[in-house]
Amino acid sequence: MRPLGALFIRLVKMLISPIVFTTVTLGVASMGDVRKVGRVGIKALIWFEAMTTVALVLGLIVARIVRPGAGMHIDPATLDTSGLPNTAAAKSVGEQLLSTVPDSILSALTADNVLQVVFVALLVGFALASMGERARPVIKTIESFAGLLFAVMGLVMLAAPLGAFGAMAHTVAKHGLASIGNLLAVMVTFYATALCFVVVVLGLVLRLLGLSIFRLLAFIREELVLVLGTSSSESALPSLMAKLENAGIQPAVVRLVVPTGYSFNLDGTCIYLTMATSFVAQALDIPLSLGNELAILGVLLLTSKGAAGVTGSGFVTLAATLSSVGTIPVAGLSLLLGIDRFMSEARALTNIVGNAVATIVVARWEKAVDKSVMADTIGPRKRS
Repeated sequence: MRPLGALFIRLVKMLISPIVFTTVTLGVASMGDVRKVGRVGIKALIWFEAMTTVALVLGLIVARIVRPGAGMHIDPATLDTSGLPNTAAAKSVGEQLLSTVPDSILSALTADNVLQVVFVALLVGFALASMGERARPVIKTIESFAGLLFAVMGLVMLAAPLGAFGAMAHTVAKHGLASIGNLLAVMVTFYATALCFVVVVLGLVLRLLGLSIFRLLAFIREELVLVLGTSSSESALPSLMAKLENAGIQPAVVRLVVPTGYSFNLDGTCIYLTMATSFVAQALDIPLSLGNELAILGVLLLTSKGAAGVTGSGFVTLAATLSSVGTIPVAGLSLLLGIDRFMSEARALTNIVGNAVATIVVARWEKAVDKSVMADTIGPRKRS
């Protein structure tokens, strides 16, 4: 059974670098000329960083309290590491900083160091944003290449059930029936945390604006059903933008914030990343100091911005993060492979709600919204 899960991880691994590069590049380039978009772009980025940081920290705190991976006592040596990114030895701050710069642009796309990919993607993205209309052909080419990568990812995800079956069968056979309880625990914990983030954190934000999170969920219910069926928040992108414009937000704001948010504001994926990382460390009995956790958070603040809103992207980003940090063997992802598909629905649902709230916040911040229309659509219900 083990080769089935290992083969799927290897397939995912080959897409890590190009997907991170295209999504981060397009996310930055889609902002256009930063001097032109001005306040909207800056405010959106500030909000994205704030909310994704809250999501990352929340996932880490809950994982530390609940400890869903504790008691599994899995020896990392028993995990199949063939075809997986090599874990790097501990590096000094200076060495880590130097390692983020690749020998060449092309070498970044073939190396296992995702930080190099992000570094190059940021440079290319900002360069394209500064070129204005001259960059349009290049952006179109990268968008086409990204579409090709997502199509390949779709083909790879067809093998997910087989890979998940092999990984689950191997995990249970190798580590006993008790491991099922741990996998169920991390899945339930993640769903509960994602729900808490939407209702409490995002709900409080909207309440401060005089709006209702429950009215918003009802307003975009068709998009939520579509996301639930496809496990991809990207599938609802066009209709979500139309809905937000119908809610009274100026189209220019919607068309800037929503697409950028699909690369920079994936709250559900951020919760999953820290929680999954902690689960693997607990399962392998790898203690994480505060310094280790801060290092992981620092890397995730970068790699989470390369998590596209498509099925399997969270797993790709998690693999990229573990590969970069080097504290936890990437082979530990085989423990999560069997349940990753079930967790992707919660990730995608949280992501789309987070992007809807982000667009509302930036629009209100920029005074680019018709308050009366918004109050009628997602404001609190008036008592008769």
